Amino acid sequence: METAEQNRLLTQVGKGTPGGELMRRYWHPVAAAVELRDKWTKAVRLLGEDLVLFKDRQGRLGLVEHQCPHRGASFVYGLPTEGGIRCPYHGWEFNAQGQCLSQPFEKDNLEFRQKVGIAGYPVQELGGLVFAYLGPKPVPLLPRFDGFVVPGAIRLLGHAHIPCNWLQIVETSLDPVHAEWLHGRSTEFLLEQEGVKTHISATHKKIDFREFEWGITKHRLLEGQSEEGDDWKVGHPIVFPSMLAVGNGDEDKRAYVFQMRVPMDDENTMHFWYHAYTPPPGASVPPRLLQEVHLHEVPFRLANGEFRVDHIDGQDVMAWLTQGPLANRTRENLGASDQGIAMYRRMLRREMKKVERGEDPMGVIRDEARNQRIDLPNEKGKKHFRGSFRTFVSRTHVRFSPIADALGLVFEP
Repeated sequence: METAEQNRLLTQVGKGTPGGELMRRYWHPVAAAVELRDKWTKAVRLLGEDLVLFKDRQGRLGLVEHQCPHRGASFVYGLPTEGGIRCPYHGWEFNAQGQCLSQPFEKDNLEFRQKVGIAGYPVQELGGLVFAYLGPKPVPLLPRFDGFVVPGAIRLLGHAHIPCNWLQIVETSLDPVHAEWLHGRSTEFLLEQEGVKTHISATHKKIDFREFEWGITKHRLLEGQSEEGDDWKVGHPIVFPSMLAVGNGDEDKRAYVFQMRVPMDDENTMHFWYHAYTPPPGASVPPRLLQEVHLHEVPFRLANGEFRVDHIDGQDVMAWLTQGPLANRTRENLGASDQGIAMYRRMLRREMKKVERGEDPMGVIRDEARNQRIDLPNEKGKKHFRGSFRTFVSRTHVRFSPIADALGLVFEP
């Protein structure tokens, strides 16, 4: 149980708050690169700030605050230039660093132009995603985690605007036992109502959590499993502060699956499900599958407003949102299955204090030599990857991808 003040400390992401300053030390995904293929701008809300992602006439990306300092019109409707973007209202031009380049009708005045600069933030592309950094200089390196840089992969990206705080989403990832019930026994009950008797749940015998360089690895021992298996010995990681890397598909490590929770503000999160599949040797892969990230929205409500619990990711969203926009941790009662959540909260507080002392928090990388490719520890042969690929697709958000059928042909020809 947390006090109201402790809950605020853990959940706030606005500028100047301990949590907001911690989050500003990391790169966050804000879009798929393909989203700016046929358009020039995209509205972005990140860490309590309203921003505009844009490309100039040279195809270079920038991220700036969304309102022009002249009369407040939005750059979402801006006009691209060779060196930046113009406000659609009166044509004031700004570059990706937020510097005012020109003010039509005004007599050129360098001092005035410098005075009216706006916030501009670094952006980088990696693995088909656009990442943004809103923190202080010097800017750290964008971590090159394995799934973002693996060559020859088919990449897809599910996304959804989840109207709740980021922390209650991440804390589900520190809770292995929820999978037994939310994705196992609850699904069995739903199928039972349809006259289908099945057994897909597995009883947890032990769980464990271990800190490592990039965050926490979580470990589970299911009934009938050996302690020599990867689920217990290797586990899979929660990459601090907000990314889950799910276990890989098999010994050839053909699947890299990330869930990225991007805080928009204290009560809204942009959730990305990122998959990178490396085709089996000799597989016939249509070239179009390899050319870009394939984007799709993940539906989590039915037409009548009820939650979709017919897929794993919809079940998760139901659990997140029924806690409310901001979970009331003053009323919770943690038990033995919540040891990972308690560990993560201690880590959050510790890393906030590092930032307050002027230190880099964990996982911030500045050494190019260590950033060529970062391989994350991950179990293989994970339970929900076993069986047919089509079964896995049917139980997850991947079923909504426009390339779901083509993926099935690649992995089950």
